[in-house]
Amino acid sequence: MTFAPAAAIDEALASDGELPLGHDLADAIKTWFGHLRHERGLSDATLEAYERDLRQFLVHLRHRLGHPPCVADLARLDARAFRAFLAARRRAGVGSRSLARALSALRMLYRWLDRQELIDTRGVMQVTMPKVPHSVPKPLTVAKAAAVMDSGGAGAELDWVSARDTAVLLLLYGCGLRISEALGLAVKDAPLAGRDALRIHGKGGKERLVPVLPIVQQAVARYLELLPHPLERDEPMFRGVKGGPLSPRLIQLAMERLRAGLGLPDTATPHALRHSFATHLLSAGADLRQIQELLGHASLSTTQVYTEVDRDRLLQAYDAAHPRASPSD
Repeated sequence: MTFAPAAAIDEALASDGELPLGHDLADAIKTWFGHLRHERGLSDATLEAYERDLRQFLVHLRHRLGHPPCVADLARLDARAFRAFLAARRRAGVGSRSLARALSALRMLYRWLDRQELIDTRGVMQVTMPKVPHSVPKPLTVAKAAAVMDSGGAGAELDWVSARDTAVLLLLYGCGLRISEALGLAVKDAPLAGRDALRIHGKGGKERLVPVLPIVQQAVARYLELLPHPLERDEPMFRGVKGGPLSPRLIQLAMERLRAGLGLPDTATPHALRHSFATHLLSAGADLRQIQELLGHASLSTTQVYTEVDRDRLLQAYDAAHPRASPSD
């Protein structure tokens, strides 16, 4: 099922018997979402997040104005109106990261409306972006990552489910895939013997080639051999127990079981395996640009966060091993 914002936006702009003021805005927003999907290549998950942010803004604005907002209402808003919306969301318990995403979505919409000569962006661009706390990825150690791979299907009731979970986790750690990328692989693209690289279409439609290790090929081959459900070449190869496409939630649950069984921290999520892939490559001497390409990051600055992880690990190792590291020495 693909993202469709129409119903939610229409509801937020419903006229309740008044003049249909919001119709021009609803039409503009639907066209904007089409632009984001087809020209910008944004994922369904990103579009859904933007839709929620925009719907919350429109509901807030409707309450403030007393009628469904139209394009002209948006054109009249000043910086104080946007700050009032962010303050209301903050009072509702929304964090800085979500507030920053909401303001980013509004800025994108306003810039697009400006290009359509429907509005100007002065008000929204005057609002300072909420400060987002700086955080770094929390990868597993090499030993813990190896334990996860060895116990990938632990707790699964069926052999093929165990093989499936192991194959998915190996794709995350061995190839650095996002969980959506791994679960989106079709049967025809299965990384089996003879296929040493995967062609992945990541965020924003960005394409990359990812090498496939023999251990990953073997895990996928075992899963497909045990899989009891017939599949067509173009169908996703990872399936649930009843034969439907595998939900990411089931892989998250598999990691939760492994956390309990292996004594892993709460940060040991499926996505942490992708972080571990990048961090372990960097620790082994891989070039940052190469890691950027393998991860499919559009900007090197996104990949550079792993240098902080590697530096922190180096300092921890120094403190633990150097004879003069202790303050008492």
